[in-house]
Amino acid sequence: QVQLVESGGGLVEPGGSLTLSCTASGYSGYIAIGWFRRAPGKEREGISCRSPSDGLIHYADSVKGRFTMSRENNITASLHLNDLRVEDTAIYYCAAPTRFTDNACRSTGFWGRGTQVTVSS
Repeated sequence: QVQLVESGGGLVEPGGSLTLSCTASGYSGYIAIGWFRRAPGKEREGISCRSPSDGLIHYADSVKGRFTMSRENNITASLHLNDLRVEDTAIYYCAAPTRFTDNACRSTGFWGRGTQVTVSS
């Protein structure tokens, strides 16, 4: 029943910025939404999520200080990508529900189909 749709991906130059959005449907109330990415030839990486235990937002070391997660309402979430690097090129996914376990964002729930972010000159 839960559906997630990412949008906002595209081509951006190194050092540029991009904002991704995730819209959710098929549920009532609040569901924890987090962000993940899969770079070419790499395993899926948890980027950002909110820990249910303390409400704090966590970021992977690879994006800490450059990416910012926000939540507009129960069905809309955003990921703000700043100071983009070539190595940030990946398919970006939102997923729900998410959790922060063993110092990593994780999800075994529902996933969007992803949006491509390409960082290149």
